Amino acid sequence: MRPPTALPASRRRLLMLGGALALAGCAASAPDARDGAIAELASTGTLRAAINLGNPILASRDADGAPQGVSVDLAREAARRLGVRLELRPFESAGAVVEAVKARQVDLAFVAIDPVRGADTDYTPPYVIIEGAYLVRDDSPLQRNDEVDRPGTRVAVGRGSAYDLFLARELKAATLVRAPTSPAVTDLFLAQHLDVAAGVRQQLEADARRVGGVRLLPGRFMAIEQAMGVPKGRTRAQAWLSGFVAEMKASGFVADALKRHHIDGALVAP
Repeated sequence: MRPPTALPASRRRLLMLGGALALAGCAASAPDARDGAIAELASTGTLRAAINLGNPILASRDADGAPQGVSVDLAREAARRLGVRLELRPFESAGAVVEAVKARQVDLAFVAIDPVRGADTDYTPPYVIIEGAYLVRDDSPLQRNDEVDRPGTRVAVGRGSAYDLFLARELKAATLVRAPTSPAVTDLFLAQHLDVAAGVRQQLEADARRVGGVRLLPGRFMAIEQAMGVPKGRTRAQAWLSGFVAEMKASGFVADALKRHHIDGALVAP
């Protein structure tokens, strides 16, 4: 077998020059991308991050009442890398977060990807995937998720949540009854003697332990992709954050945050 033909010296010099120029371009574009993100995320020097306390996978309050969780950790790391101050703005529901993004009262949000919200929000790829589940009473005749969508079935959901938007599109026969926030879903379900409560699996599991006499249907009715979002049109911020999310997943930062905050059942998005 003949050895490969060596490249001419002139060709080697051109390839080396092209590689050097490519590396120089990457080095030059990184600060440009960061500067563009700062201009769109924190033009005043402060990054206003909306934290949804209505989703226990993303955030909760610590013993002192301060927000904590994977979304808080990501917001802090993003602010650190951008070199800007961080202002955490807690909200009690996803719907309130979405309205704050729409009104441009915040610069960054942690919300589920949904086409309806996409009218006002630009998303990164997802960083976490969680499950939407159904809760019923122990004596309910319902045994499977596909039995829920029937005439006369009333389903409690959190107003403006990802599963509210999803079920509003998907359910054809069942009726949605909306609670003001996701954590209030199970109490509304019990108080109004509804047939089903829909929500994040971990929230419903905690509610089941709290109230007793209820059970979750097997499996899930939807997979909820959680992402970072910015007000519509902030393309440089979206691009920088998309790269940031990819790095946070690949480095193990997201997985470590979920473990640190004792979150079970949530998956790091591929």
